[in-house]
Amino acid sequence: MLGQLSPALKILTFVGGAIGIYKGIEYATGTRVFISFAIEDKNIRTLLAGQAKSEKSPFEFIDMSVKKPWDNAWKTQCRERIKRCHGMIVLVSKNTFNAEGVLWEINCAQQEGIPVMAMYAGSKCKGCRPPKILRGVHIHNWSWNNVTKFITNLG
Repeated sequence: MLGQLSPALKILTFVGGAIGIYKGIEYATGTRVFISFAIEDKNIRTLLAGQAKSEKSPFEFIDMSVKKPWDNAWKTQCRERIKRCHGMIVLVSKNTFNAEGVLWEINCAQQEGIPVMAMYAGSKCKGCRPPKILRGVHIHNWSWNNVTKFITNLG
């Protein structure tokens, strides 16, 4: 069939097919979740992302969180990453209240219409004072069941 096409159309067909395959792979690999966390809680974020990779885990997602600081354009890059996600999980700890990056990420997700789930970053954090942007939002306990429900509802 490709033999009947002009050389220019063959190239366009090949490039278009390659892009389609890439996008198909990107979307077929799972639900994309942005994990928002205070840098002091990076070990908790690593634990959550690791749980998603476990064979025993009832949930699966691709972690799109920012794992290291970016240059001055980080907000632009971060917004693009958040926009490509199906949802955001905010890890709430004693560090969250003053974490400017987390507050900006939550605001960004809300502006972009990305569903946000707040979850305590461990049992020691239960009752931590949430930032104003999360007032009125139910903060879930850390459990596979709560994460599974959130991710299932994203699809």
